[in-house]
Amino acid sequence: MPSAYDVVVIGSGPNGLAAAIVAAQRGLRTVLYEANDTIGGGLRSAHLTESGFVHDVCSSVHPMGGVSPFFRSLPLAKYGFEWITPAAAAAHPMDDGTAVMLWNDVHRTADALGADGARWKRTIGAVARDWKDLEDDILAPPLGIPRHLLSYARFGIQALLTANAYARLAFTTARARALYAGVAAHSVVPFSFAGSAAIGIVLSAVAHARGWPVARGGSQSIANALASHFRSLGGEIVTGTPIRSHDQLPDANELLFDTSPRAMAGIMGDRIPRGYAQKLKRYAYGPGVFKIDWALNGPIPWKARECLEASTVHVGGTLEEIAAAESTPWRGEHSDRPYVLVTQPSLFDQSRAPAGKHTAWGYCHVPNGSTVDMTARVEAQMERFAPGFRDTVIARAVHSPAMLEAGNANLVGGEIGGGSNELMNILFRPTWRNYDTPIPGIHLCSAATPPGGGIHGMCGYHAAMRALR
Repeated sequence: MPSAYDVVVIGSGPNGLAAAIVAAQRGLRTVLYEANDTIGGGLRSAHLTESGFVHDVCSSVHPMGGVSPFFRSLPLAKYGFEWITPAAAAAHPMDDGTAVMLWNDVHRTADALGADGARWKRTIGAVARDWKDLEDDILAPPLGIPRHLLSYARFGIQALLTANAYARLAFTTARARALYAGVAAHSVVPFSFAGSAAIGIVLSAVAHARGWPVARGGSQSIANALASHFRSLGGEIVTGTPIRSHDQLPDANELLFDTSPRAMAGIMGDRIPRGYAQKLKRYAYGPGVFKIDWALNGPIPWKARECLEASTVHVGGTLEEIAAAESTPWRGEHSDRPYVLVTQPSLFDQSRAPAGKHTAWGYCHVPNGSTVDMTARVEAQMERFAPGFRDTVIARAVHSPAMLEAGNANLVGGEIGGGSNELMNILFRPTWRNYDTPIPGIHLCSAATPPGGGIHGMCGYHAAMRALR
């Protein structure tokens, strides 16, 4: 390979693309290597079931993409990219045939919560009102001095609670607690863990601040727009090239890895100290996911028809049910009634499926590396809240944790968040060095670094800014 580069980036997920763009913006000769034939990492889309049905291989709905300061700084619309933001971020169906809705409008959400309406405005609503001040601090590297100290302190006091404690202290009704629980389960940690309240608070507030958008044409369009901008700056992308050893890489001043910590340790081999490599190999991962993509003959037949107004549906019932389901993977067990996170993007983007047809996916959390087929249990939960769901299924594509990792090596054991969301792991991921290593010029920029998982590119942005400074 040529040695004509200043910066080499390994991995073309949103963080790798972000890091590459930052380098290219500074006029540095930058090349990005991707193991797969298609760029994007967690942003890829494909025909997983039948021709004409566009499925997102990993993420479909992007709460943090819409609030990413880095994405907003780029001219992505110039390359055909467009966000579509439904009126409701999420729906939470209940057994009585109704649903609790997380509308983008905080007042509309609160008005439907009865006795908890004012409480929702004082808690989640207050964070949403402060979001413009909080955005940079929450998406910044940890342990720095917040730019908006008072707003951040108000958020931080709540965020350090367990999700169970937060739900019970903040709300009094089963419906408000269930709505919060469905969002909090995105954290993929037991609701008894310190700090497990944080992600539920952030994502709920983001819903009111900007909504939870989907990308027109599929998540792949985000990656394609980022890649087009990178190339317009003179950057080069090499696909279909797995990097297994540093000997494959051209000489460069800076190497940035949009990979798992384990993969970076393997690639660098004896070029990094043994003790540091062992820490990377011991980095903590959370549960995996078992994912089903569906090609459907029509919309999902939810009992509560207002579920059709949301891009995301949280299927799991009450706070107590979701808390129980989310604790099972951490014990190495599989829930009989799993919490199922469902997305239905074709309701808002007709380019995803043939006329009158639809796409959706659902996943549940399982022990890391699980080989158990959860199809029947996932679809039983769907039938519970959408009777007749199985009758609408034209085809399905099932992905176990091992299959997810085979398609994207960053998804270790099928884990999709870049590492466990336990509090200490969030603060010090993957080690206290965050993006840096003991070797100058070698940096990690994946979701295993702050601020962690989510399609926002901020891990890559911060890593590149630090490396190039």
